[in-house]
Amino acid sequence: MQTEQDHELVKFYTCSCFCTDNIFLEEYKLHVRFISEQQFRTDYREVLTTRGCSTDIQFQDVLKKIETEVERRRQLCVKSAERAATIKELYKPLHKELYFLQESYLAPEFLKIVNYCRSDGASEQGLLEFVWPLPAKRVYRFPVFSEKFCKELIEELEHFEQSEAPKGRPNTMNNYGILLNELGFDQGFITPLREKYLRPVAALLYPDCGGHCLDSHKAFVVKYAMQEDLDLSYHYDNAEVTLNVSLGKEFTEGNLYFGDMRQVPLSDSECAEVEHHVTEGLLHRGQQMHGALRISSGQRWNLIVWMRASRERNKLCPMCGKKPRLVESQGFAAGFTDDSQTGIFQNTSSCALT
Repeated sequence: MQTEQDHELVKFYTCSCFCTDNIFLEEYKLHVRFISEQQFRTDYREVLTTRGCSTDIQFQDVLKKIETEVERRRQLCVKSAERAATIKELYKPLHKELYFLQESYLAPEFLKIVNYCRSDGASEQGLLEFVWPLPAKRVYRFPVFSEKFCKELIEELEHFEQSEAPKGRPNTMNNYGILLNELGFDQGFITPLREKYLRPVAALLYPDCGGHCLDSHKAFVVKYAMQEDLDLSYHYDNAEVTLNVSLGKEFTEGNLYFGDMRQVPLSDSECAEVEHHVTEGLLHRGQQMHGALRISSGQRWNLIVWMRASRERNKLCPMCGKKPRLVESQGFAAGFTDDSQTGIFQNTSSCALT
């Protein structure tokens, strides 16, 4: 298992499919792959027509949006580094202490769970006595943060929103939110949260998904509000294990719903609805299909941590389903490593579909 010091020695990569696959068309609720205009017309013109894209003008508008998104992804690494540097120079945090994880920020119930997972003889069955049962398969709910921490973190995020500092979009499906690595939360907060607290839990709950060897992450906050994003379409994450914590504020409705793993045909899947309460986290497999229903009032902030295991994804990219074609990047990138250089062995486990 890697230690914190190992991160300085391991180089992480992105898969080349990042610029071409899983491009989300919000208006038509469709994820697409774009290699060329001819390929796109062949693969998607018919399905787009059935979803309301029936004119040449509409189709050309789709092509323009895709070209813009592809270019954004190509420039993402450079632009993100530029934003992070500018934020570090210009932005003055409201709560500087929040950028460094302290156990006082964590819920007592969560600390009990982690301490059990670290203990001799800990087992999945024993752990299930500490987490709340849910109707969704292998989705677990438990308190993560204190109410005071959630309140102060939202204050910090709103303070940043109102500043002149540049902001990046969390992902292609969320238009409102904040990338926590750009804001400076990665090294002092998210990395120790993953390594010291979340990985012991994931190791027991998801041994088949690389839960014991989560060695990188992408963390961001998403915001739902009236006149902004209200819901989130059915999707899966670019992660082996995902933590989703409800930070607040006051909102009504907006439950999450979970289906089967992405490899299971939609016709064979059944969804289960799950309530999400402030301070509580939902832990689930990244490749499990899920979404968020519309909020009907108020404002909702969620902290999302996509945790990645290079030992798993080095075998098969979770986004394109192929052997990853490595592309140079920065930071944790998309969590791939070069096995020929790092010497990391390939295990034979794969995330179970049940």
